[in-house]
Amino acid sequence: MKPVNIGILGLGTVGSGTARVLQDNAAEISRRLGREVNISAVCDSSEEKARTVCPAAAFVKDPFELVQRTDVDVVVELFGGTGAAKDAVLKAIENGKHIVTANKKLLAEYGNEIFSLAEQKNVMVQFEAAVAGGIPIIKALREGLAANHIQSIAGIINGTSNFILTEMREKGSAFAEVLKKAQELGYAEADPTFDIEGHDAGHKITIMSALAFGTPVNFNACYLEGISKLDSRDIKYAEELGYRVKLLGITRKTDKGVELRVHPTLIPECRLLANVNGVMNAVRVDADMVGETLYYGAGAGALPTASAVVADIIDICRLITADPGNRVPHLAFQPSQVKAQPMLPMDEITSSYYLRVQAKDQPGVLGQIANLLAKENVSIEALIQKGVLDGSLAEIVILTHSTVEKNIKTAIAAIEALDVVYAPVVMIRMESLHGRNG
Repeated sequence: MKPVNIGILGLGTVGSGTARVLQDNAAEISRRLGREVNISAVCDSSEEKARTVCPAAAFVKDPFELVQRTDVDVVVELFGGTGAAKDAVLKAIENGKHIVTANKKLLAEYGNEIFSLAEQKNVMVQFEAAVAGGIPIIKALREGLAANHIQSIAGIINGTSNFILTEMREKGSAFAEVLKKAQELGYAEADPTFDIEGHDAGHKITIMSALAFGTPVNFNACYLEGISKLDSRDIKYAEELGYRVKLLGITRKTDKGVELRVHPTLIPECRLLANVNGVMNAVRVDADMVGETLYYGAGAGALPTASAVVADIIDICRLITADPGNRVPHLAFQPSQVKAQPMLPMDEITSSYYLRVQAKDQPGVLGQIANLLAKENVSIEALIQKGVLDGSLAEIVILTHSTVEKNIKTAIAAIEALDVVYAPVVMIRMESLHGRNG
């Protein structure tokens, strides 16, 4: 069969890894496909690097030249970002090139435009590597779980944040101290905002939500709350109560609408997801027929991510001559069936809550707090006093039963207004991750 020619945009960590996999495993890939896959052209800022990484490929300085080459069948976009990457991808599609990308930001923010154009031009856009690195969660959502109504997804999908939270729990270190260590180890960027404030996880859960529920990608509807304000005390108290704190991306289909959110979350330590540590990723999917499934592995790194990129290339090679109507739809559902659904505001979600209150150590304070919670129909599951601070302040930790978020916010405002309360109340959401309740 005729070889398939690949053009690679960007030879950074993942791009170089992709070139290595395609070249080192060329014989194995050919055995699976029945045809060869060749790197015909590469585009990078460094010609010297390109010559070293892909000596047999043509070097191209201009990405727009690469995406129009007649000897490129599949464009592999590994620039990242939404500037040159977006323009190059759209131009490639206009020129009838199939696309493989690991760019979650591009798809979460401009996926609808990209997929629409790809459908018009009868080309494929594959993006397994955009979510959770080498874990085949996109294929699971698009194909493996196609017989199911997917009900919820909860994922640890940012390795940097998970490493920081693991270190804070295991060593009792402060956030700033662990962040510095993560940067020294290369797990966090010099500017770590994208990771620690939830943007990276938000892009990924946005893509998974669209695949799960047949909606357009809608990153603007995703609630983002990062880990930079977490106190190591709360991580310690959570563990004493049998919970772990993780930054979760969560999406859930409810009768009122679709939840789409990223935030620190207490989860019971007995859950598999609670025991995913360090830089590893894991995604839990709950569906009506199969029940709970968990996907675990390396969420980043040159070769794990390149593995997913090359798997997408292989998929395209298998389907390149297929009738477009017989290909797997970009967002798992037929394009005519991808429809916007109501997105649930955070005030309307239902969750349980961890609260930490600093209050004057005197009789009746606990009663006042409990009464204010009860007034908003918030039921207390557990309440413990963690000792006295500065001789006069008590630290009170409360776990609530499930309630609507606007109720807990109203109660917190009333608690903070008490004369005996001396600091803002710390609130962290809780998820049981149990059966059909997500």
